[in-house]
Parts: sequence; structure tokens; C-alpha cells
Amino acid sequence: QVQLVESGGGLVQAGGSLRLTCAASGGTFSNYAMGWFRQAPGKEREFVAAISWSGASTFYADSVKGRFTISRDNAKNTVYLQMNSLKPEDTAVYYCAQGWGATSEEYDDWGQGTQVTVSS
Repeated sequence: QVQLVESGGGLVQAGGSLRLTCAASGGTFSNYAMGWFRQAPGKEREFVAAISWSGASTFYADSVKGRFTISRDNAKNTVYLQMNSLKPEDTAVYYCAQGWGATSEEYDDWGQGTQVTVSS
């Protein structure tokens, strides 16, 4: 089982940027694909981005494509989500998880989440 801890959330104005960090422990991080999801109040958890174990493959939700970038540093057991050109509709709790795919059922271990709030 992998333990995941997200950080880097906060309050930002529309058009601004944030970088989220997910620190992993308790497993062989470099063996795992990783993903980011988000959940806004009253909405279902939705896929944001995923990255393969090596970092060679990534894919994104259409809603964030071109604005968000997922990356990883296997030497630091860390995955990142760089978020640029933020919009109020990006406001949500952001979670990292271990797995691969665009649905939450394809992921096993989850962090506790970090709040991102984008003001208009």
C-alpha cells in the first residue's frame, strides 16, 4: 500500500497558477502510474491527468488540456500537477492516486486531498 500526501493548494485569482505536489511513501514509487482527480462541491470526482511509471506517457481531461501539466520525479517519490490559466471552474479538492486510467475505479491508493480555490 502506498501512502500519498498532497500539498500546494490554496487561493488564487483567475488566470493565475499553482503547482500541486503529491509525495509518496510505502511502496516502490517508480513502479506505479499516478493520476490526479478533483472533486467540486456537489459534484462527482473527476479525472484530471495521469502519468505512466516512467513519465513517458501522459493524458489529460479535455477540460484541462493545454493548461495543466503532470510530471514526476521518481528520485523524490513525487508527482506534480502544474496548473496554469486557472479558471473559477477549476475550484475543487484535488487528489492524487496510484493507478492508470480515467476512472476512479482504476486507482487503488488515494491521498487526503488539497483544496484549490480560484476566485473570479
